[in-house]
Amino acid sequence: MAKNLQEVLDAAGGDAVDLLRNSQIGSYIYPVVPSDFHNWIKETNAWRTAAVLYDQSHHMDNVFLKGSDAIKLIERTAINSVENFPVDKAKQYVPTTAAGHVIGDGILFREAEDEYVYVGRAPASNWLMYHGETGGYSNLEITVDRRSPSRPYGDQVSRKYWRFQIQGPAAWSVIEKLNGGPVEQLKFFNMSTMNIGGMQVRTLRHGMAGAPGLEIWGPYGVNGENHHRIRDLIVEAGAEFGLLPVGSRAYPANTLESGWIPSPLPAIYTGAEERGYREWLPADSYEATGTLAGSFVGASIEDYYLTPWELGYGSFVKFDHDFIGAEALKQVDPASQRKKVTLEWNAEDLGKVWTSLLNVDGPRYKYFDLPLANYGSANYDSVVDADGNVVGFSMFTGYAANERRGLSLGTVNPDVPIGAEVKIVWGESPNTRKAAVEPHEQVEVRAIVSPVPFSTVARETYQGGWRTGYSH
Repeated sequence: MAKNLQEVLDAAGGDAVDLLRNSQIGSYIYPVVPSDFHNWIKETNAWRTAAVLYDQSHHMDNVFLKGSDAIKLIERTAINSVENFPVDKAKQYVPTTAAGHVIGDGILFREAEDEYVYVGRAPASNWLMYHGETGGYSNLEITVDRRSPSRPYGDQVSRKYWRFQIQGPAAWSVIEKLNGGPVEQLKFFNMSTMNIGGMQVRTLRHGMAGAPGLEIWGPYGVNGENHHRIRDLIVEAGAEFGLLPVGSRAYPANTLESGWIPSPLPAIYTGAEERGYREWLPADSYEATGTLAGSFVGASIEDYYLTPWELGYGSFVKFDHDFIGAEALKQVDPASQRKKVTLEWNAEDLGKVWTSLLNVDGPRYKYFDLPLANYGSANYDSVVDADGNVVGFSMFTGYAANERRGLSLGTVNPDVPIGAEVKIVWGESPNTRKAAVEPHEQVEVRAIVSPVPFSTVARETYQGGWRTGYSH
């Protein structure tokens, strides 16, 4: 019985592509939060027109770093500079391997002089935990509060923090009503406090839909008593402003508008420098059990690895500190790297995908779920040019109800211009054995290469119908 990721890979003959493409773990599930509170389209529209409450309490890890060596660990593992990282500030955290490929990302909160909290998905939290435990840091206390189980039994859910976001054009009215008075609008990613129902809570200045909002958090409480109380107060206060709580069905679709690619494959399955990490990761870890989905089939797992520039993190790379991957990234020409884009799916072609469910005798294409069509932990659909050459990956796919468009976020070759028409290969061939794949045929879907974030483009240039390009 394999005990760690390295042993899992060895048992698979070293073929990580086959292992992950045929994982039996099933579809990724957002835990605990109900799928819908009202209707997923209404909830999606509300973050553009009124206000929404996102419950982020359950689907992310929290890693707590305490001690004077915490900043040394962060500096050693992040491509970001930490020269300007004061207390009450947050920063996106992006680690890379020794070869300069991205492992994951999340948000780091500096809550006190020597106290930090990482909030995000498992790949980056595992990397932090490993290097915190093995890096020889004498003045570091590191603990992890794992995401809630995808299929919890009864009330067996406990977190250190509850975490909410109040967002949308009417968000600030809701926030000031809850606080009982004005709340200072700090700069983006700055932290402060406010009052809700007699409780002081921490705040992070955030924003979406062109309007200011807040991420707020505090102690979860026994059996979630604080979580439930604060949530109910927010929903009650927001009713007059049209606030809707957002369910787990609509929630992940917000990134189709904002442009963040949440789940690239962590680039840790090869590399001598990462062998110790693979031996540290348990056999039931995210990395060992995750699913690799999509039409792209690489000759090796390294074909799926991405640099910071390919995911839109190039501006984060700062060589003012010695971090893992720095030497490799110094050799990279940013102009040669693929670039992050939005891909706007052709409405007629996407319609054929949906209506194939009704074909009694005709082809059935891979089910495109609404609003999020991803069916694996990491999704890589081939983006091809007119000659069938792979020019990029479509990585996060769904339906943006506010734009009334099928969209995906991806990365394409640097010579593919905005406005170009490409094709996305939708579906797997041959069909893999993974639990989330039903028998289907592949199909090519036309798409227009568009900027990130797409929502800004749509508001400024939308003219209706199928567009063949955008003005620059």
